[in-house]
Amino acid sequence: MQPPSSSQNSVSVEHDLVQGSVIVKTADFSDLDTIRELNMAIFNEERVINTFDRRDLLMLIAYVRGVPVGFKIGYQHSNSVFYSAKGGVLDSFRRQGIARILLEEMVQQVRRMGYRRFIYDTFPNKNPGMTILGLNEGFKVVKADFNSVYKDYRLQLEIEI
Repeated sequence: MQPPSSSQNSVSVEHDLVQGSVIVKTADFSDLDTIRELNMAIFNEERVINTFDRRDLLMLIAYVRGVPVGFKIGYQHSNSVFYSAKGGVLDSFRRQGIARILLEEMVQQVRRMGYRRFIYDTFPNKNPGMTILGLNEGFKVVKADFNSVYKDYRLQLEIEI
């Protein structure tokens, strides 16, 4: 596994919003405390993902006026498929397009890495916005099951890139 580093694959992309601009930066392991703090604030849980020891680990952080407001983490699922494992935006910054910006940026980066499909799981009763966002962005539902840990239905969405 190649860990992200600030000198390798460092990307900073700026997007304009109605209330300012969003900067999306490719994070590295020095940013894990920021991601953990966002994860706790958004999901109220300490575990971000099961392990960071993943091939093609990609971590993005969204900033508004220099403040971290959201993140997205993914990694290789198979040779041609990239899996977005987790992401979220602080409540006070939702419905401003930040989740869409993070999703679009991750899809662009993994397309350049050579992946052909992009997938993520979502829990529509807990986070209906990610289901709606995916469907609006052309994702298709490819799997549905019940997750006993989260006590919710889980949908897997996929798009060819």
